[in-house]
Amino acid sequence: MTITSAAKFGEKIRERRKQLHYTQGYLSEFSGLSVSFISDLERGKKTAELEKAIYLAGLLGMDLHLTERD
Repeated sequence: MTITSAAKFGEKIRERRKQLHYTQGYLSEFSGLSVSFISDLERGKKTAELEKAIYLAGLLGMDLHLTERD
């Protein structure tokens, strides 16, 4: 899937978290990130910190790839 917005990124993070049957609270305890950060990220908040977002995606077993368009 091509991610074109913070909202799409958050949607995929939420889908994966639910697929793994993790609550935001559990993920918060496991990752050290706040529930409010995870919630903001999943809702597509545009000011979410990129480093934390990439870290969280990795914890959920997701890889991020950047490719050049033709």
